[in-house]
Amino acid sequence: MRDARIALVQMNGLLGQIERNLKAVEEWTARAADSEAYLVLFPELAVTGHWCSEKSWKASQAIPDGPATKQIESLSAEHDIYISIGMGEKENGIQYNTQILVGPEGFIGKQRKLHMSRDEYFYYRTGTEIPVLDTEKFRVGTVICYDNLFPEVPRILALKGAEVILSPHASRYAKGKGDQRQVVSNQKDFYRKVYASRAHDNGVFYAAVNQAGCAGEETSHAGASIVFDPQGDVVAESETEIIEPEMVVADLDASRYESRRSSRCFNLLTRRPEIYGELARSTY
Repeated sequence: MRDARIALVQMNGLLGQIERNLKAVEEWTARAADSEAYLVLFPELAVTGHWCSEKSWKASQAIPDGPATKQIESLSAEHDIYISIGMGEKENGIQYNTQILVGPEGFIGKQRKLHMSRDEYFYYRTGTEIPVLDTEKFRVGTVICYDNLFPEVPRILALKGAEVILSPHASRYAKGKGDQRQVVSNQKDFYRKVYASRAHDNGVFYAAVNQAGCAGEETSHAGASIVFDPQGDVVAESETEIIEPEMVVADLDASRYESRRSSRCFNLLTRRPEIYGELARSTY
């Protein structure tokens, strides 16, 4: 791994309003490039929008041959920046919740969401692969929203060589359940409770970003962004106390990665996978 600067953009991708959403992505990507970011991370389903509705199918596109992916490729090349962004994916009559990674040279790969939360199950099918993708400065794994609650996913990514884990969200809350400041605070508390451990246990940088704004008549996305280092310490986080768009810039110091990975009794080096068989056999 090499030192790198990343940007996280919490924005609101409205369902089906692809042209409007991509316009916002263009503007934020330019700002990220101006900040000398190497990679910019956008939320889950930022391109096509996140809301469980029959409209989600109409908004979804092929990947990588669809027009939205091609536009992201052009944007990446124009600004010489890596882009991770979510969109609905159509393939063989099936819809997936997918996060793509694009670099200045073109499409690199994708991660399909593996576990569906609540009503998402009725609109998206689940992915089956957990890839690690290469950039020039670090290896990337992606864990989409609800998938973060399954520690097996980031562990597999770390074992496969991921150095930075991107965690895009469209995390919802019911309107009327507390004021915005409390909602944002609760979202950050959740990140600190769960993702700091994911970063520390796997010795990786962990970057979480969320959609921010109205998602439907009864639901909104909670916003909030945060980056943890491989020790589980906060590197950077969003400053706004209310639900609104914001870009967070974080410098990933490769020496922190090397320090954690070379520490005495680093747990990935002392694992005993031969006794973990119950993980694959048992159900709750």
